[in-house]
Amino acid sequence: MDSEQQQSQQWAPEQEQQKEGKARGADINYGIDDNPPWYFCIMMALQNSARISRPGHATSHGSLLDSIRLDVLLQNINLAGLLFSICVLCLSQHYLTMIGAIVSIPFILTPALCMSDEDPARGTIISTMIFVTGLITYLQATWGCRLPIVQGGTISFLVPTLAILNLPQWKCPAVEVMNAMTESERTELWQVRMRELSGAIAVAALSQVVLGFSGLVGKVLRIVTPLTIVPTVALVGITLFQHASETASKQWGIAVGTTAMLTLFSQVMSEVQFPGVGYRKGHGLRLIWFPLFKLFPVLLTIAIMWTVCGVLTVTGVFPEGHPARTDVRLRVLEDAEWFRIPYPGQFGMPTVSLAGVLGMLAGVIACTVESISYYPTISQMCAAPPPPLHAINRGIGIEGLGTVLAGLWGSGNGTNTFGENVGAIGVTKVGSRRVIQWAALIMVLQGVLNKFGAAFIMIPDPVVGGIFCVMFGMITAFGLAALQYVDLRSARNLYILGVSFFFPLVLCIWLQEHPGAIQTGNETVDSTLSVLLGTTILVGGVLGCTLDNLIPGTPEERGLVAWSKEMALETVPSGDGLAPGGIELEKNTFDFPYGMQLMRRWKWTRHVPFLPTYKMKL
Repeated sequence: MDSEQQQSQQWAPEQEQQKEGKARGADINYGIDDNPPWYFCIMMALQNSARISRPGHATSHGSLLDSIRLDVLLQNINLAGLLFSICVLCLSQHYLTMIGAIVSIPFILTPALCMSDEDPARGTIISTMIFVTGLITYLQATWGCRLPIVQGGTISFLVPTLAILNLPQWKCPAVEVMNAMTESERTELWQVRMRELSGAIAVAALSQVVLGFSGLVGKVLRIVTPLTIVPTVALVGITLFQHASETASKQWGIAVGTTAMLTLFSQVMSEVQFPGVGYRKGHGLRLIWFPLFKLFPVLLTIAIMWTVCGVLTVTGVFPEGHPARTDVRLRVLEDAEWFRIPYPGQFGMPTVSLAGVLGMLAGVIACTVESISYYPTISQMCAAPPPPLHAINRGIGIEGLGTVLAGLWGSGNGTNTFGENVGAIGVTKVGSRRVIQWAALIMVLQGVLNKFGAAFIMIPDPVVGGIFCVMFGMITAFGLAALQYVDLRSARNLYILGVSFFFPLVLCIWLQEHPGAIQTGNETVDSTLSVLLGTTILVGGVLGCTLDNLIPGTPEERGLVAWSKEMALETVPSGDGLAPGGIELEKNTFDFPYGMQLMRRWKWTRHVPFLPTYKMKL
């Protein structure tokens, strides 16, 4: 009898934990520590991190997996037919959706680098971004915060990048001068700018590495309030509106059609069920229904609009050289190598300047704030406990390391948590870490296929412009979402919001129109001030943070009470008791995959901020 009582007491905490996980993970089919079948992992890996979902409705979406586990279904369905078809569709959806996160970056970056539209190196840059994304995603999911997130190229770094390249010494020569250059001179023209960006990104990201691994993230969270996050993140999308306008204006009909169709598929028709045919042993062919428009909104949008451009190209509606033609950059695909392994310093040794490093710090700050806000949401959606402080420290540190590697590899960009990944978990009901690890492997392999990256350069500019309209708007909306924590009836908060939004736009636009306005007598100081004051996200974030911490206001008014509930500001090492709130954490959710027994024997590991045994309180 005593043994039965002891066994019952032993299982009680696990039962409570299962109830908590169910409440946090809703109707999740695979939690963070589950290991689905290998074929299911590959299938979901091709699709994961590649969703555009309705903001605020990620967990309420139904899906094909609502009533049964997909691995059971696949055991009874002809894998040679249905599984292959779904895998191909998911592969296309994954990369075509990531145009909003990776592929779209070169459409803004390469013109600023003085690179021609037909340069095959544009495909090399995309392949490098995909390759680095795979490497850092695996490190983050396995040894970093250990959440099922994808780390890759980010729009946040484009704002300081454009500010740096707007300096007089980095502006592109006149078109006539560029056309008179030899091929080697044109190559050196953009590579010297890429080396400047690479060095600035790598050195600036070291601050994020120190911030994470030193445990200073928790200290920063005390001053990085919602009124700091809102202008920092929202101004990323607002600042880039001009680039969306320039790209979309190359053919407004195609751009508007792309935006309208994506809106129709992802928002209006997301719950529409589409018929399909499946085969099941003992039952033969049968009709199945699945949410086609929810699963593949971007794939359908890009495929349809690309086809429309192709038809208009063949029929001669678009004249030769028109940016909406599908063959305008055919040379990029023809000249690209089939296989090419990206490597550090592939465009030359990175160079470092004070103005570049300080400017890129704005991108680092924006990415850090954005990732910290994502961690609790993703943890909740995949039925994991709230992320402890050591996991947050490690996640930011690994993200910084990833940005250092991205700079050294010459991607011209940094790394950040993909927000689309949050929507993917909500739709597929799969929050397994193993799926992301498979996704990382696939991205590394795809990054070696240089032709694959070059193919995306052929997407017509107006289609990309339509995607920009949605993507930049979603980034802005994500920043504004932090307003849910603050009291918008407060005149104090409204004043801070107004100033931190409007003043950076006024100042930065003026500096762009007057690049030589700052004259201190020292060229280095002039360049540094021009970059810092010309980066909207830095000016807006500093203004928001300074005003919110200086102007008197109650914690409830500032949103600190509600915001603190989203972040784990205290930590208890696994196996040493209860987390804040009295919830017993799963012992291995945020632990390292290897070496935990050795760490628990060493008491000094309790004082290392990024180790799972970390025990310190803020």
